Amino acid sequence: MATRLASKAKHLVEELSHQGPHRVLRGDLALVGLPGVVHTPAEGLGLPAVAFAHGWLQPPVRYRGLLRHLASWGFVVAAPGTQLGPLASHRLFAADLRTALDVCTGVRLGDGSVSVDAGKLGLAGHSVGGGCAVLAAAEDSRVRAVATMAATQTKPFATDAASRCGMPSLHLAAGKDLVAPAVGHASLIASNWAGEAGLRTLPKATHMGFTEGRHWSNLLLPGKAEYATQRVARVLLTAFFLVHLAGNRRYAPVLDADVKGTVIETAQAA
Repeated sequence: MATRLASKAKHLVEELSHQGPHRVLRGDLALVGLPGVVHTPAEGLGLPAVAFAHGWLQPPVRYRGLLRHLASWGFVVAAPGTQLGPLASHRLFAADLRTALDVCTGVRLGDGSVSVDAGKLGLAGHSVGGGCAVLAAAEDSRVRAVATMAATQTKPFATDAASRCGMPSLHLAAGKDLVAPAVGHASLIASNWAGEAGLRTLPKATHMGFTEGRHWSNLLLPGKAEYATQRVARVLLTAFFLVHLAGNRRYAPVLDADVKGTVIETAQAA
């Protein structure tokens, strides 16, 4: 039985590593008053939506592959392009994430053939954006699931906000993170989480491994884009949101699977 489950999980991981069945459209959030981008399936009513928060100094374009990947699997994904400066306000960025969810639920997207179910909302983020996603979740009862990648502490503290978050969460930590080592950041957020919290370490990943392409901030921050890190993140975030937002239990085995390139620190919410 165990061998059969492992084989099934491996097959699902391989399936999720590829683009999903939906053609993806890209839009500009600025058209509705919020700088940023939105990726959606070409059509679909009552879809789940995720507001995504970028890392410190990182424009949303550095996560384009992840955003498109989630959209190809049936999610509306909105990524605010605000608070991009070195002295960004974490509190205001968290508010922008909640506004992005408002946009998703309140506006017909695409050519009017895409809509979002207000009962299927999630948050995700990288680096300080992961911490801000936690801040936003603590203040928004609509949020049903939260995922972070190399999350960092924020002001106000994301670790404190986590204690007010009762929804399922998934936290990916980078084993070679010199910016925000897991012990004082992602691991602490996960341990303080009020609801179910899964924590995985990617031993070979750096803090910036989740980003794509090149950017001037690489002169300031250690690490660079890593394809293997991005691939694992796409698989795990897609599985997590399919289960907890889309209600698709078929992919639940992935959340407990021994996924190559990761180490399970705390059992993942499935």
